[in-house]
Amino acid sequence: MNPLKTVYIALGSNEGARFDFLQEAVEKIQQITGDVIAISGVYETPAWGFKGNAFLNACVAVKSRFAPELILKQLLNIELDFGRERGAAKGYSDRPLDLDILLIEDEVIQTPDLIIPHPELQNRNFVLAPLADIASEIKHPLKKVKIKELFEASEKEGIRLLPEKIQLPKKFSFSGHNYIAVEGNIGAGKTSFSTMVSQDFNARLILERFKDNPFLPKFYEDGQRYAFPLEMSFLADRYQQLSDDLAQYDLFTEFVISDYDVFKSLIFAKITLHDDEYSLYQKLFHLMYKELVKPDLYVYLYQNTDRLLENIKKRGRDYEQNIEADYLANINRSYLSFIKSQPGLNVKIIDISELDFVNNRKDYLQLLGEIIG
Repeated sequence: MNPLKTVYIALGSNEGARFDFLQEAVEKIQQITGDVIAISGVYETPAWGFKGNAFLNACVAVKSRFAPELILKQLLNIELDFGRERGAAKGYSDRPLDLDILLIEDEVIQTPDLIIPHPELQNRNFVLAPLADIASEIKHPLKKVKIKELFEASEKEGIRLLPEKIQLPKKFSFSGHNYIAVEGNIGAGKTSFSTMVSQDFNARLILERFKDNPFLPKFYEDGQRYAFPLEMSFLADRYQQLSDDLAQYDLFTEFVISDYDVFKSLIFAKITLHDDEYSLYQKLFHLMYKELVKPDLYVYLYQNTDRLLENIKKRGRDYEQNIEADYLANINRSYLSFIKSQPGLNVKIIDISELDFVNNRKDYLQLLGEIIG
């Protein structure tokens, strides 16, 4: 999963319902590319490079995880939705919608299809005017000059700021939740989803430290021998992590999201341990569990077994490659049984078997909507 980066995109229209097209394009960018965090004013300027209708121009700042080449493809597809086909006419011409990537933080990109920063950025006042609204202190990565200085040095004649404002798209909110636990089977995507939510909503993230457990690879090789030390080490580590991390935060003012709930210890132990071992383990678990802060929202991401096996294979952890379908199916049944046995639990069970929320933002927003909406 790529890190979030701020992408600055120019929008223009000189054909049809110009202002409405800009507003609709911003909504599309929010749905497909990333979170729109800032929108400039709307400026009317004469057509540049050809004789045509006056343009309305604006710029947006977008937080996106997608690679630059994919963002370009997304923007071209949005243009197509509005009836624009690049290359259909030679030179400049009237267009219902024009979308261009101007900057991606301080990146410099030169490929046959994409040049960042935009090569004509410093020469176009109809771009600099709106960009200066939302990125005045940002420096041009090559010229090392602030955007506001480039705009101040540009020609101002013919630029008119409209009183109408493009509205920020409606966004999701986790207000009312203090501590959310995201659970799911092995390979369900709980860590990816928790990480994305923490980045997008500025939440404190708690991730399970399973990679550091020395018994895990041994367990997958010899489950009978290493099940008890594995489950005991997981329980101790989960208890210590949640005790330490949650104690540092005022849960009435901070939003915390974790990619596990400590109750998973009991679920997995029930599957892996013998009855006498499980009886002892259960006593120890409940002594620890009663001391921990409980999540006010429990999200279970369900995926069917075939999809889980596919995900496990893709992520390529050697010690997971021999996990059997029956084992994963048993885990799913155990989770669902636990959920049904907790009548006071605020839980959302969501089938994501047909979703790809990491690579498809619409799927991600759909998942958020099912959790919050």
